[in-house]
Amino acid sequence: MSSSDAATPISDPVGQDTPGAAEIGFSVPEHYNASAVLFDNLDKGRGERTALIAGDVRLSYGGLCALACQAGNALVQVGLARSNRVVMLLDDTLVYPAAFFGAVRAGFVPVLVNTLSPAELVRYYIEDSAANVVIAEANLLPVLAEALDGGPAVKLVVVANGPPADGFPTATVTWDDFIAAQPPVLAPADTHRDEMAFWMYSSGSTGRPKGIVHLQHDMPYTHLSYAQHVLNLTEEDIVYSVPKIFFAYGFGNALTFPFSIGASVVLSPGRPEPGPIYDVIERVRPTVFFGLPTLYNALVAHAGSADRDLSSVRLCLSAAEPLPKETFNEWSRRYGLEILEGLGSTEVLHIYVSNYADDLCKGASGKRVPGYEIELRDMDDNLVAPGEAGTMWVRGDSQAPFYWNQPEKTAETMRDDWIYTGDRFTQDADVFYHFDGRADDLIKVSGQWIYPLEIERCLNDHPDVQESCVLGVTQTDGLMTTKAWIVLKTGGAGSDETTAILRDYVKSKLLPYKYPRVVAYREDLPKTGTGKIDRQKLQSEG
Repeated sequence: MSSSDAATPISDPVGQDTPGAAEIGFSVPEHYNASAVLFDNLDKGRGERTALIAGDVRLSYGGLCALACQAGNALVQVGLARSNRVVMLLDDTLVYPAAFFGAVRAGFVPVLVNTLSPAELVRYYIEDSAANVVIAEANLLPVLAEALDGGPAVKLVVVANGPPADGFPTATVTWDDFIAAQPPVLAPADTHRDEMAFWMYSSGSTGRPKGIVHLQHDMPYTHLSYAQHVLNLTEEDIVYSVPKIFFAYGFGNALTFPFSIGASVVLSPGRPEPGPIYDVIERVRPTVFFGLPTLYNALVAHAGSADRDLSSVRLCLSAAEPLPKETFNEWSRRYGLEILEGLGSTEVLHIYVSNYADDLCKGASGKRVPGYEIELRDMDDNLVAPGEAGTMWVRGDSQAPFYWNQPEKTAETMRDDWIYTGDRFTQDADVFYHFDGRADDLIKVSGQWIYPLEIERCLNDHPDVQESCVLGVTQTDGLMTTKAWIVLKTGGAGSDETTAILRDYVKSKLLPYKYPRVVAYREDLPKTGTGKIDRQKLQSEG
């Protein structure tokens, strides 16, 4: 699709008549604007209810809608055309939801990008999306200046949460000045349900990041499927998502789901550190807490964490990577809370396989979420027999129709009206799905086929292991072997005796040949901007 076609409805391969849509009763009008997720709260009498909690500031739904309208009107005044992109290089503050919903309501397309991106990637996002406006944090202006130097022609940079930088290469204005003179009302653009609403970018673990295009109707679909069946939110809930809004998981947690029901959202900018996270929980007393396996590990390992007060929390969620059983057990033992693990993707926008509060299996990704169809297929696209491993395919009306300007990558992943996830799973007799590694992660070591993730999950279940990562690495002789990077709960380097104990543990739990041949100990494992283990960085270290 070219930029000139961007304002027209997109041919959504999934359609409106899938079994998943019928199962959850999904239907939106032909003309629909996704800002309704927020603005419908006004029609439902929630204008005075608290929408956002940011430090000591509380903003009502009425106040947030007014800010969003001011932002949308300001973007219109810049002279943007329908479906022009607006790059958002923002942390989780009051500005983010106002800027996002304002842009969508005005008919523009927010592009949500990782705030930890280096200048080279920021430049790529701006050029690839052909964005005319960037809304960025003041503390990220040095990175943005480098990205814009001699590069993309951006009309305006709106600076949030601080002053503009002197000598900046592009016209700048502060967020407050940008919206100050604008009216707090704005009618929604007459967008089609299948028109572009917003973009997110993939992590780029295999080549350049891919622009994942989502449509106007995708947000309410994830609410009717995952949120209504797993979270059961009410207006009285206070939601705290540590994963950031630019991350599809955090986006649903902090924007789509609470705003769809009139709940309150806690926003915390900056790097997520265990101490401040516990402080927020004790001060604000959220009822629903979203984390990641690496975050839960860090919280459990934090000094004094066993004595922190989580009594307000009724539900804990996790996604992005498999949750170690040991972490689940320790969290449950300390706080009396079970962590509900789920599986989702940016392409599908949120979670399509999940555990439930009343139907949970430790170590499993969960069961199919209503609204989505799941199939496990072999390499020839045939359905596998019950209990056998296969690659997961998913279909639901929240999935992206294509990657922007990447037809080959689109053909690899968006196959007809299904998403090929590349993730291998088995399904047990109770229909829980168990992750079995990536379809492309299979390596041969000493003539035997091995999935490194199987070894990693086994190591993570050992009581002495805080977290680990296992990958296939090439030796100097050109042969493949398995290497485990391990963080011990005691910290520091492990001894030869520790290595022997861990190898023996793996041999006792798995087939003996699957033990890690090379073991390295670290104080911590590198993380990506979305909180996942940075496997690419470890792989490059060899």
